[in-house]
Amino acid sequence: MQVSSVVDRVLRRHPIPAGLKSPPQLSGGFPIIGHTADFVRDTIGLLERANRELGEVAAFSILGRKMVAVYGPEAHEAVFRAPDTQLSPSEAYKIMTPVFGKDIVYDAPPEKMAEQFKMLLPALKDKRMRTYGEAVVREVSDSISSWGDSGTLDFVDFCRVLTNFTSSRCLLGKEFREGMNEEFAAVYHDLEQGVTPLAYLNAHLPIPSFWRRDRARVRLVEMITSIIDARRREKRTGEDFLQTLMESRYSDGRMLSEHEITGMLLAGMFAGHHTSSVTTAWAMIELLQNPESKVRALAEIDRVFGGGEPVSHGSLRELTFTENVVKETLRMHPPLFLLVRVAQQDFVYKNYHIAKGTWVLISPTVSQRLPEVFKDPNRFDPDRYSPPREEDKRDFAFIAFGGGRHKCLGNAFAILQIKAILAMLFGQYEFELAGDKIESNFQGLVVGPKEPCRIRYRRRANPSVTVAVAAGLQKIANTSPEEAQAAGCPAHVHGGAATPVTAAAPVAKKLEVFLDRDLCQGHAMCVGEAPEVFRIGADGKVEAITNTPSPELYAKVRLAAKYCPTRTIRLQEK
Repeated sequence: MQVSSVVDRVLRRHPIPAGLKSPPQLSGGFPIIGHTADFVRDTIGLLERANRELGEVAAFSILGRKMVAVYGPEAHEAVFRAPDTQLSPSEAYKIMTPVFGKDIVYDAPPEKMAEQFKMLLPALKDKRMRTYGEAVVREVSDSISSWGDSGTLDFVDFCRVLTNFTSSRCLLGKEFREGMNEEFAAVYHDLEQGVTPLAYLNAHLPIPSFWRRDRARVRLVEMITSIIDARRREKRTGEDFLQTLMESRYSDGRMLSEHEITGMLLAGMFAGHHTSSVTTAWAMIELLQNPESKVRALAEIDRVFGGGEPVSHGSLRELTFTENVVKETLRMHPPLFLLVRVAQQDFVYKNYHIAKGTWVLISPTVSQRLPEVFKDPNRFDPDRYSPPREEDKRDFAFIAFGGGRHKCLGNAFAILQIKAILAMLFGQYEFELAGDKIESNFQGLVVGPKEPCRIRYRRRANPSVTVAVAAGLQKIANTSPEEAQAAGCPAHVHGGAATPVTAAAPVAKKLEVFLDRDLCQGHAMCVGEAPEVFRIGADGKVEAITNTPSPELYAKVRLAAKYCPTRTIRLQEK
């Protein structure tokens, strides 16, 4: 019996409303199990075939579960903008319950999940973000201090350990990081490896990777609880996200339990770590495979830091080509290859009827290589993000971090961290691939290069970034912008605007500001750039103080729009 005949019988029992039609069905598959074998064996291959065969919308089934994959910016926008009451991530992302814990984020009721996300956000707001560069720089310096003048290492493993250290220092705190040994990296690795496509089918199957995941979660609770107990016993506090959670309260006044604190920290770690780890590795590989881009990135790093400039939040912003390298890496190698929503009500896209209970799939890996969206999509081309092309400016085309109100909270942190790591490494060493075959590892939901992926390094004769230069960030990061400028520190070094913020000449066109508050997550990057124009509203989202700023504020407003992680701000010239 063909899958199509089974689908036809289901549709006869559940007729489609007049004027609508069922999404087209993917060929192949088997009765009852549908395309399960292909999904488990090669999820990306299945999604690519569905797009080749059927285009923008394709339906198939996995163990009796109805799936509809959609492709392209228009379909992405329809899915990402749909309210949670219609298309919800919670049902699908309960695969994370064994990692984050019961009743944490996606496993919690909607009201509680909203409260918890508000507790997560302070770690990723603009003010806190401006202090993270120093931690990243320090960790990179420590990690390469034993390299010597030359050698070979597995770069994927190096990135995994390094970003564990940077994320844990930024989110978990100084004493956790400094008291860490290799156990934390191993425990966290077991947690990540327990998040696989199989978990979508059943997150509690009796398989070794899930057993290791569950043991790792128990051990991590023990490790974090010991720090919480010590802080409370010794009446110590820390300037980190752990302390924020220890002091957080629900609306009813209840404190978070150790179980909840651990789960929330893990949610923050996953937001900032997995992207940074694999994208740093892929960025290094792509640069070494594309010598012209490597030369340009190196020249930019040398230009920015060769004169002794500290590796700061502001100076990292000047690495525009390097940021384009990171973006192109994220386009070609998005860490999460599958994003899922579950239809809580019937959903209509164009004239396709997607029934309640259907799983709606978006694949950044497939959609970010559509030739009608990205020119020559299999070519590594960082210039596609520069004017006049700016291919990422098309709404919901670049979805490496997801989109809509559930876009990854850690996206700005991830890009900052990766740029800092690349600047530190390329500023001090020369690199080349050691000859291992470069392939993607699709064993988990986070797609990195297969190991081993070794590179050779050699210390540069004239490094542009030194440990002494990098150390200058700590003093700058701990001062306010006003104090830094009073001491003679340029605004762009401290993290302020890299361009003048006053109009040097008459402005011919009037600038109007529009906010898509449905997309806003409250990062407040814009408030840091242009506090005269933006503020945080009572609901935790950004609101405009004025929609028609005066001309002397135009430069600030443009920076606010540029650095908004969720593309909430739209500017219109008249």
